[in-house]
Amino acid sequence: MRKAFISPSKYVQGENELLNLGYFVTSFGKKALLIANQSDIDRVRKQLDYTAEKYNCLFVTAGFNGECSRIEVERLKKLAITEQCDCTIGLGGGKAIDTAKCVAEGNAVIIVPTIAATDAPTSHSAVLYTPDGAFDDYAYFKQSPSVVLIDTQIIAQAPVRFLVSGMGDALSTYFEARANQKSYANINAGLPCGVREQLCEGAKPTLAAFALATLCYQTLLKDGKKAKASCIDKVVTPALENVIEANILLSGLGFESGGLAGAHAVHDGLTILEETHHYYHGEKVAFGTLVQLILENSPEEELKEVLDFCLSVNLPVCLEDIGVKTISDQQLTEVAEKTIIPEESIHSMPFPVTVEGIKAAILLADTIGKNYKTTGKFVK
Repeated sequence: MRKAFISPSKYVQGENELLNLGYFVTSFGKKALLIANQSDIDRVRKQLDYTAEKYNCLFVTAGFNGECSRIEVERLKKLAITEQCDCTIGLGGGKAIDTAKCVAEGNAVIIVPTIAATDAPTSHSAVLYTPDGAFDDYAYFKQSPSVVLIDTQIIAQAPVRFLVSGMGDALSTYFEARANQKSYANINAGLPCGVREQLCEGAKPTLAAFALATLCYQTLLKDGKKAKASCIDKVVTPALENVIEANILLSGLGFESGGLAGAHAVHDGLTILEETHHYYHGEKVAFGTLVQLILENSPEEELKEVLDFCLSVNLPVCLEDIGVKTISDQQLTEVAEKTIIPEESIHSMPFPVTVEGIKAAILLADTIGKNYKTTGKFVK
């Protein structure tokens, strides 16, 4: 049986680690293209100046326009060539990070997240948008980032909703990896057909990936509530350190090497509802995880454990929690149809799925979530 494990070359996490950014730049050369929103640069200006002086390197600011579009990527590629940059840095949130990945095309890229809202920093994929912000396409590269550098002091200063959203994204990792283990699905089964040949075609999840996905879930249950409290107080504690690692590293390796399944496919289906657009990726994935558990007919004890965790950190447990106060049968059908399109990861579940089955699971997850939230019971 062919197996594969995908990961960044280096992952470094700790307080004030941004002060060491220059060290990693010098492993490639002296000059780095810095892709970041100006507000993020201003927020860490002292650290950037310090590390540039200490390690005798230069950051070329890109004037990033905030959108990971093909036009912006091409502009920044030309700038990197003109300035003779030795590496690319993506600093900030998801769009700056994805733009850096696209500019570098898998070569000499350093990722510096300033929030822990998703597990994307460690991955070798990115999302492209049109210049006006609409979804364009996915991009995949030959390898994961060279360095992922996490400054936990900076992440502790970010709004707490980002951290909680990251927990929602990470929550699905174990359950989706478990589904892939049961179905013997390929880890890239949820990717568009055109990019599968570039990756590990036919590869199954490793024991290592499933172990990391399991640890991710265990860490959330143990430290999630305390980590949220730490972020509210803007202090770094062991619990916050552990959850940042779970959100970014454990979840990132767990999803990319363990595979996606129902939760993320349901997320993708829900995005057709305009009301959900104001909610973060991980918030919708959390509800998608509950839908996956309903599809699997998971034991009541497991559902309660997930519901208790979600409620303890204020993650969504019903449609209303992601902005959907009412949903027509036609809308529900469209969500389900989007969820089970041929290229979706839902087909990594260890059983066939249908539109009617997805509709039923969404409705039951919504009912259970609402009842449990208000009464602490599955039924009124």
